[in-house]
This record gives sequence, C-alpha cells and structure tokens, in this order.
Amino acid sequence: MNTTKSMEAILEFFVLCDPKKRPVRLNRLPSVPKDALCYSALLPSPLPSQLLIFGLGDWSGLSGGSTVEVKLEGSGTKEHRLGTLTPESRCFLWESDQNPDTSIMLQEGKLHICMSVKGQVNINSTNRKKEHGKRKRIKEEEENVCPNSGHVKVPAQKQKNSSPKSPAPAKQLAHSKAFLAAPAVPTARWGQALCPVNSETVILIGGQGTRMQFCKDSMWKLNTDRSTWTPAEALADGLSPEARTGHTATFDPENNRIYVFGGSKNRKWFNDVHILDIEAWRWRSVEAQGKVPPLSYHTCSLFRGELFVFGGVFPRPNPEPDGCSNLLYIFDPQHEIWYQPIVLGKTPSSRSGHSACLLNRELYVFGGWDTPVCYNDLYVLDLGLMEFSLVEVTGSSPSPRCWHSAAPVSDFQFLIHGGYDGNQALSDTYLFNTVTKTWTCLDHSSLPKSPRAGHSMLSLPAVKEEQSEECNPRELLIFGGGDNEGNFYSDAVRLDLTDLLP
Repeated sequence: MNTTKSMEAILEFFVLCDPKKRPVRLNRLPSVPKDALCYSALLPSPLPSQLLIFGLGDWSGLSGGSTVEVKLEGSGTKEHRLGTLTPESRCFLWESDQNPDTSIMLQEGKLHICMSVKGQVNINSTNRKKEHGKRKRIKEEEENVCPNSGHVKVPAQKQKNSSPKSPAPAKQLAHSKAFLAAPAVPTARWGQALCPVNSETVILIGGQGTRMQFCKDSMWKLNTDRSTWTPAEALADGLSPEARTGHTATFDPENNRIYVFGGSKNRKWFNDVHILDIEAWRWRSVEAQGKVPPLSYHTCSLFRGELFVFGGVFPRPNPEPDGCSNLLYIFDPQHEIWYQPIVLGKTPSSRSGHSACLLNRELYVFGGWDTPVCYNDLYVLDLGLMEFSLVEVTGSSPSPRCWHSAAPVSDFQFLIHGGYDGNQALSDTYLFNTVTKTWTCLDHSSLPKSPRAGHSMLSLPAVKEEQSEECNPRELLIFGGGDNEGNFYSDAVRLDLTDLLP
C-alpha cells in the first residue's frame, strides 16, 4: 500500500477563511517527492484578518513527535510561518494583525497556505489491532453508575430483582481485517446526544462505551447523503463541554446553534449550557441567570425559540440516594436566563430516562423510571395553555420502559423503539396516533432486531416538495445504545418510513 495515499485518506487539512463559507481543503502537491507529504491551497484576496487552520481524521498514522508545519507563501520565495499542528493540538487561529511581517507579502500577488508533515508516517498503526494485554482502568473514567438505582417494579407484571443500570462492560471483541479497513466510525456507545442540523448533516456528541469509559472521540458529523462519518472538532470561547452521558443536544434552526445541557460523569453532575455555532464551528459556554438543578437523562425540546427541559435525575447529598424530578424548566437563549413556568393540570410523577416528542404545540411524555417503578403512562403538555393531562389510551400500551428512543413521524404520530424494562433491553417498536389515541405495534424486516437501550433515534429532515405544504420526514436514523449484557453498538440504521408505517 502506498503510504502517502493511505495517509491522504486518513488525514485532511483545511483553512477557514470566512465563517459563512465552507472551509478550503488543501490538496497534496504532486511536484514533491513521493515519500513526502506537502499540501497547498490558494487563499482569497484580500487576505482575511483571521484564518482557522485545522486537520480532520485519524492522526494515529503520524509517529510520535511528528508535526505539520504551516506557512504562508507569496510571490517568489517569500514565506511566513503561521504555526504548527500536532496530534495534541489539531487546530489554531492565526490573526494577521499580530503578524506585521506579512504586510509586504499581502501587497504582492497571490498567496498560498502550505503545510508539510515533519516526521515519519506510520500507516500500519492505523490498521493494526491494539496491543494485547489489559489496559489500566482510570478511576476517574469509570462508569457513571446510574443514579437512583434500586429494584424496579413494572406495574401489573412480575419482575426479577434487578435495577436499571448502565449496560455492563463489554467483552473485548476480535476485529476482522474487513472491519479494520472500513471507513472511520464513532466508537460504540450509549447515552449520547444526536441531532440533525440540516437535510444532510447529523451531529453526535458525547456518550459512554466499553470498559465503562467516556468516549474520547466525543463529537462526529454524519453525512446522511453519503452515509459517512467524520470526526469533528471545534474551537471554544472559554470551556467546551466535558465528556458526559445523559445530556441533551438540541438544534435551533433559526440561529444555526446546538444547545448542550446537563448530563453527568461519574459523580460529577452538570447544569451548564454550551452553545455550538455551526457556522463559525465554535463553542461558547453560557453564564445563565436563574436556577436549574444538575440533571441527567432528562428531555429537552425547542418550542418558539426556548428550551423546555422536563424531568431527569439529580444528585442529593449523601447518604440519600439520587432522586428524580417532575419539574419543568425553560431556558430563554435570547436573555440567557432559566425560569420555571406555572404549570396546570395533572403533572406526571417524577421520572428520568423517559422520552418527549413535540408535535405542533403538544409535548408527549412517555415512560421513564423512578425507583422502584418503571412507567408506561403517556402524558401530554399543551404548550399554549401550559397544562399537563394524562392521555387516555385506547387499546394496549407498550410495556413499561426507560432509556428508549422516540421520534415524531408526522404532525399526529410518533414512534418509540427499544428501551430497558428493569430486567432486559427491548427491541420492539410502537407507533402512537394522537388523533385516535391508539398504540400500534410495528413488525417490519427493516427494524433492528438487537435489543438496545440508551440509543438515539431521530427523524431525518425532509426537503419540502414544490406545490405541497407537507414536509413530513421520510427516514428514521437509529444510532448506538447497549443491550445491558455487555454489548455496545456503533451502527447507524436507516429506516424508510414509507415501508414502515401502516
């Protein structure tokens, strides 16, 4: 295998000149020796005041101590060093006003940004298995033992003496050669957050996987058109979100932002809000006013520009166990403030690991758990009246469960899939019709057969057709999760709703 070609397939280099435009990809120079790795791209004129330079992909093909030198080249032999990329520092921001030596270059002809790899390219390191032997377990990365654990009782059903817990540590699996040669995918995980940002892109954030460790490859982009994953990194104004599980990530299409809230890591709990600007690709930590408790395994829905956070589990002082919430909190991004609205009607009991689906102005809350009960009740919150009510369901309901997934599939229907019932992970799928108030069990060959909990399911945005007011989703995406028996998943399952729905 040609080393340089393999390296090109693993690492890509970019420069962002304008946050409102796509980054410029650097191409490998054909004029350099075959064993060298040099890249170049023409920069726009006049040169922007700031350049964001970064590399994406698998850096394990670079040997220890390797660097990527970045230079600005002008006419003739003039050049100016901008900085260095390394496996530990994969991006940097260059500002022209801090580099007066470039002033002459900026006035003369075309400018190119050039990168050259300094060090040995070890392509085999990206394809071989990790060395055998046990890896030392890092105490601070141990599994976030699910709070409020205890005997979980399913109403009207006899249950084993067990408690909802994070899936057990997975056994080390032997990888085939075909797997090693496959394109990059996120590591297997559960408790992550997944959200679509347009008709072609889905963002994955956080999660926890094998050996009870939090995922180091915390953020990925999925191109749904090509079905390819790309590792994602972003700059940060202040702090970027720590590794976590049980958090939420909610996309605001009006402002092109993703809001990340809450979650937990070991005994550390979060009530922070982080905003990812997907145009500038930059994190910003919010110093919000108002009070909201640290929450994990809650739900978060965007309605009229505000975030509606319901339920979840929160820490209590020792020696008391952690407890669940049935409170509603609203975050106003414009004024960066939390507040609690006055809620009327019959409020659901405290719970976490439940689901919430927003259809028009109605928020449907299903299932969840709070020691010692696992639920299968369904509530609806009218966001216009701010009133909760219990939905009187016609016919049979799904069995009680938590850590399932849910997604709207039309203006009056939503799906739930999988979950954990206190004994085992589930693999069934149900459709709820808000008009007829009925549940329908779906059985189709395209549905995943592996039981899973803590996974993500979302409706992929559809493109609105001409001469039609409807823009219903046509596909579902299911990612990740675990079976509570030691197996975690990294598969992305696409489901065609035209075949699935009755």
